[in-house]
Amino acid sequence: MSLVELIARADARGLAASGLACLDRCVPLLDGDDEVLRPLWAALADDAGHAAGRDWAEGLAQVRDRLAGPGATGEDEAVVLARGMLAAAPDECSGAAVRTWADTGSVASLRIHRLLDPAVDAAPGTEVPRDSGTEGLSPLVAAELRRQTCVLELLAGHGAAGLRPALEVSTEGRRVLRAVVSRRARGRG
Repeated sequence: MSLVELIARADARGLAASGLACLDRCVPLLDGDDEVLRPLWAALADDAGHAAGRDWAEGLAQVRDRLAGPGATGEDEAVVLARGMLAAAPDECSGAAVRTWADTGSVASLRIHRLLDPAVDAAPGTEVPRDSGTEGLSPLVAAELRRQTCVLELLAGHGAAGLRPALEVSTEGRRVLRAVVSRRARGRG
């Protein structure tokens, strides 16, 4: 099943986890530590099958405070996209807002990976196809597409029990992106 189809079929928890996982993998661009999004993951896990409530909203406010940056002035496109993902996170994990966040977060995260991949022409306006496989994609972008698909499959197949393995998938992706960001900074320095 394609990523687009998985997003279309996901429930509120799956959509929230998908959007959160995309943001989690891009945290290195926002100078966030590995634990900064833990309150949001916990809110999804603690919720008894319903959309995460007050814990999500409070955790999101704390995350936004901790990752607040200077804004788009002077930041490169990858950082602006990551900040946009955080800004677009809904205060409630239900309804159309969480579906929109999951979908736009997916596109933004794939674009970020394409921008950071030194082997790829990241021309403006080029999007990674999300309705087909990984053939023809660079390794960094293909791995991100597989991670997004995996997170949604884990939540669809295991419900709340899929959150821990989804977090592990996201953690692996965050480590990869942190290494890419570090290499890129050394190359510029």
